Amino acid sequence: MELKRVVVTGLGAITPLGKTVEETWTNMVNGVSGAAPITRFDASKFKTQFACEVKDYDPNEYFDRKEVRKLDMFTQFAMIAADEAIKDSGLDLETLDMDEIGVIWGAGIGGLQTFHDEVAGYIKGEETPRFNPFFIPKMIADIAPGHISMKYGFRGPNFGTVSACASSTNAIGDAFNYIRLGKANVFVTGGSEATIYPSGIGGFNAMQALSTRNDDPSTASRPFDKNRDGFVMGEGGASIILEEYEHAVKRGATIYCEIVGTGMTADAHHLTAPHPEGLGAKRVMANALKDGNIDPTEVDYVNVHGTSTPRGDIAETLAIKEVFGDHSYKLNISSTKSMTGHLLGAAGALESIACIKAIKHGVVPPTINHFEDDPEIDNALNFTFDKAQERSVKVAVSNTFGFGGHNASVVFKAL
Repeated sequence: MELKRVVVTGLGAITPLGKTVEETWTNMVNGVSGAAPITRFDASKFKTQFACEVKDYDPNEYFDRKEVRKLDMFTQFAMIAADEAIKDSGLDLETLDMDEIGVIWGAGIGGLQTFHDEVAGYIKGEETPRFNPFFIPKMIADIAPGHISMKYGFRGPNFGTVSACASSTNAIGDAFNYIRLGKANVFVTGGSEATIYPSGIGGFNAMQALSTRNDDPSTASRPFDKNRDGFVMGEGGASIILEEYEHAVKRGATIYCEIVGTGMTADAHHLTAPHPEGLGAKRVMANALKDGNIDPTEVDYVNVHGTSTPRGDIAETLAIKEVFGDHSYKLNISSTKSMTGHLLGAAGALESIACIKAIKHGVVPPTINHFEDDPEIDNALNFTFDKAQERSVKVAVSNTFGFGGHNASVVFKAL
């Protein structure tokens, strides 16, 4: 069968760098760090006492009091991002077929805060167990797409994807495939996460995954730097409207770019560590390019997973050199996690937006906080250190890799 073309027609985000896509993008291009001491709880007893929080977030600005009680923060972020993306797309919901609009949303963990609070309350409580009736529907990771569909009346395919830090890239890939197979005309897709909470910080601290640079949070996320010591926790939500090309043209939509390919692989190697030679990362990029009929020499920009972990950054660099060969040195590479922190299940969606905006504006956002070259990394590669760089971006690739060995890549192309 002939596969349908799929384009991007709307963007939305609430992140540590801003409460809209434009605010986030402006700060990203300007190299602003979203890291600061944690304000959501007293983190003084933890090894890591900072994170990339959404600044000055008040749910009452977006939801009424009754809604707030029913929504974990990760779902709140999902609904805020989706609302901006739907508005940005110009979709006329009064005239479109709701059966042809779906929602696929990624979250690596889901309602961690709700789970933490309910269990803590049970332990402190009386002999008779008492749980909030909203406990389960607030906690489950698939509830965010459910709420989005109920708010707008979308009756197309609806589910959540869970693959750790690759979750929202998998969501985008699934939405892309459903549209090109003719299963729906439009998808609201993306991801959200809200794990800056005692159990989230404590759990990742126990794994020694987080930076402990408490004396200087704004420089703690240091992808590819010799002295990187782990990632910085982030939070937020990012949403992308994917639409069948002819459907978008017919309604006169503004099209950002086309999505042309995705790849999904497994490392089959280790619970949390990447394959040391980047074999899973190599295969996932190669598969995504093949799926999109893109030659490696056509790629201008790779937004890397680049978490600022010692082994992960090395493995991904090796994979890029294997896939792109000599063209590796002509690419722009950057890790926007150096600014946003790691949004876990929402990372792929936010970093896809960075790729889409790079195509639209001809600007590659930087990798900030580079102080010293790592001799184990080929520093002849262009990591876009410290400052954004202007260049024509026709094809961009976004990589995300998750605990459990989940790898996902997506390819965007200018029309």
